[in-house]
Amino acid sequence: MHNLDPVTIALIVANVIISIKGFDDRLFFEKYKFNVGAIKRGEQIRMFSSAFLHADMTHLFFNMFTLYFFANTVIYELGQANFVIIYVASLIFGNLLSLYFHKDEYWYSAIGASGAVTGVLYSAILLYPGMSLYLFFIPIPIPGYIFGIGYLLYSIYGMKKRIGNIGHDAHFGGAVGGYAITLILLPSLFETDLGYVALLAIPIIILFVLYKTGKLQ
Repeated sequence: MHNLDPVTIALIVANVIISIKGFDDRLFFEKYKFNVGAIKRGEQIRMFSSAFLHADMTHLFFNMFTLYFFANTVIYELGQANFVIIYVASLIFGNLLSLYFHKDEYWYSAIGASGAVTGVLYSAILLYPGMSLYLFFIPIPIPGYIFGIGYLLYSIYGMKKRIGNIGHDAHFGGAVGGYAITLILLPSLFETDLGYVALLAIPIIILFVLYKTGKLQ
């Protein structure tokens, strides 16, 4: 981890320590996980704390593995402080979208840094849309912007069909957060990469249209 920025290391360490605490202490886990009923009762801390809890070591590993690969890209272009802003904003955006879509499901619970990490990933893709990404077991490079669009389209499908025990809405909300905050912090992208900015907005527009037309559920 010697090539990682200290801020990234701090986030990874925080996720590991808090997640392990949650593995061993069920009361701690239940107290700080995302839960719609508890949040509506005023426990807003869960909107933040839940992003540092994970279901198991595999869940934790994949989130931190993704953060490991993309954090430095964002930090290099935008700086440490702006990276933290993107991470936290994506975390909150992800949980806000989850809360919105599950507002009547008081039993709904979720955990994980996926929203924050997806925001960092989408920010990195927006900054370097031509980067090559690889999927596990598929040794073919995929342009970053294609991967980003495809990932969010799959998230929409997952939200609509409720595929698996996965917070697709948190992933999508996190990506929206990373996209929006990156553009706010670096508006010159509208001049230098307007085509990619528009392409990466397509899934966001599709989700909005589906919601407005009542076709998301």
